[in-house]
Amino acid sequence: MKEEILQFIEENKWSIVKKYILEMHGSDIADLLDEIESPLNLIKVFKILPKDLGAEVFSYLDSELQEKIVSTLSDKELASLIDEMFIDDAVDFVEEMPANIVERALKSSNPETRAIINKFLKYEDYTAGSIMTTEFIDVKENMSCSTALKRVKKVATNMETINVIYVTSPERILSGVMSIRDLIVADEDEKIANIMNENVIYAGTDTDQEEIARLFRHYGILALPIVDKEKRLVGIVTVDDVIDVIDEEATEDIAKMAAITPTEKPYLKTSTTKLWLTRVPWLMLLMISATFTGLIINNNESTLSSGIYGILLTSCIPMIMGTGGNAGGQASATIIRGIAVNEISFSDFLKVIWKELRVSLLLGLSLSIVCFGKILLIDGLIFGVAGVDALSALIISISMFVTIILAKIVGASLPLIAKKCHLDPAVIASPFITTILDILSLLVYCSLATSFLI
Repeated sequence: MKEEILQFIEENKWSIVKKYILEMHGSDIADLLDEIESPLNLIKVFKILPKDLGAEVFSYLDSELQEKIVSTLSDKELASLIDEMFIDDAVDFVEEMPANIVERALKSSNPETRAIINKFLKYEDYTAGSIMTTEFIDVKENMSCSTALKRVKKVATNMETINVIYVTSPERILSGVMSIRDLIVADEDEKIANIMNENVIYAGTDTDQEEIARLFRHYGILALPIVDKEKRLVGIVTVDDVIDVIDEEATEDIAKMAAITPTEKPYLKTSTTKLWLTRVPWLMLLMISATFTGLIINNNESTLSSGIYGILLTSCIPMIMGTGGNAGGQASATIIRGIAVNEISFSDFLKVIWKELRVSLLLGLSLSIVCFGKILLIDGLIFGVAGVDALSALIISISMFVTIILAKIVGASLPLIAKKCHLDPAVIASPFITTILDILSLLVYCSLATSFLI
């Protein structure tokens, strides 16, 4: 269907385009706009949309497309667009735009919207205050149910969600919560204070957005009230905002685990220079840190190249180092994920080490047995590598066994230590752990080889 609409756009069949577009979801329309190559056609399609649908579609667009569209709008059209958007979407738009467009947007919006946006901009980034919306329904605890229901009907069309109704005191202190169902089935003369649930899950405006996501995951809620330091209700965070937070945090963690500085733009829209800048510092740092492995090999060159075992010992270095790095990466990824979803904390340090120690013993035993057989059968019998005998195979297998135990312990402990030191566990994940384990595995390997084979 999308390809057909794009074809109709190219053929200037605007009545057909409008018919199809008005039947689409806002997110799908945003995807369609992203694929329109002609700036003129992009603006034409956007201006086909009714005001409310246009505001919804605009919130799904990336900042680059938003800027293109805004640059073609009159002040009146821009004011209408901002006023139709939900406050949290409007704030996100203002935060990402250049200063000249921000000035136009704030100047064009009505005074009430402008005041709310300015208030939001004062909250620190990545906190509940920066992602919340003020479009929620609240009623007073001394209202009757009939009065409260009238209020809900009056304001519902402008709210982001009406499933949950928040109850406040005359001083706007959050005192309870109720569902729309509770309000509908209650007696008309019943006081709100008598039917509300006083056990309210809430967070402060300065709560980190990752903690907000954890609360949503833990309690299975669709919206979370946000209060200021005096516990006055100032906004709510909805589940769609939390999904965005989870996506952002997951993308950031994946980038850090791969030793890449996170970028805000999608891959295909990120310039080559930007990608180079995000990768080169980490690669240089890891290259320098890997120098230690080279020093260890150089210091043990006489050991690794002398006698009948020289070729065998040298050829097994990649296997020992690679297995150690992979084993450590498995452990670190598991622990980082546990930390992220709040399943594991530093208080579980000894439990984690004990579990990984048992796992490493089983893995080390399995892999060292296979390694022993591989050296004797494949290296010795099939390829005829010099120096292959039971003793050399045993020493290399023992090196493998010890390396895996060290790898699991290091991979599991470093993320927990990083979290305790208020560092991001993802930063010290795979690349740094691999480098550390390369050094440890070589030290173990060279020590055993020197002691028993040379």
